[in-house]
Amino acid sequence: MEKWDIYDRHRRKTGKQMIRGEAFEDGAYHLVVHVCLFNEKGEMLIQQRQSDRETWADMWDVTVGGSALAGETSQEAAEREVEEEIGYTLDFSSRRPSFTINFDHGFDDYYLVESQVDISSLTFPTEEVKEVMWASRQEIMDMIEEGVFIPYYESLIQLFFDIRHGLGAHDR
Repeated sequence: MEKWDIYDRHRRKTGKQMIRGEAFEDGAYHLVVHVCLFNEKGEMLIQQRQSDRETWADMWDVTVGGSALAGETSQEAAEREVEEEIGYTLDFSSRRPSFTINFDHGFDDYYLVESQVDISSLTFPTEEVKEVMWASRQEIMDMIEEGVFIPYYESLIQLFFDIRHGLGAHDR
């Protein structure tokens, strides 16, 4: 049973929790994190979801993502998701999200991280991930067009690649 902290619309914890799968009360939000790992060639590590996943089965996705569990900060959730899904350890304690996207029932923190990951050494500790590979921006765009990658806005994928080196919305 997965429990989530409930936040208000201003991203303040309400002191309440909910169980994954329950209906959201009015004004209730939760926290989601996504981590996109990039290598020195500027490729993103992407994962293929398992066939039995409730949503987006067999589809390719960004490196990792998931909901923060009750009591976790965004950084702790990001660390756990990376370890849980691809068996890789990263320290997010000094890192802020690269950006946050609001959605109907929550906040989605995106972390864009350059890390030299040897994918042959990765393990998949849970049943969530089928396989991983490095992909260029164009390869991901082609996969979206083919219908084998989760249909993110192409502009969002572009943004991942454009701002992966730092924080902010300016080029200089």
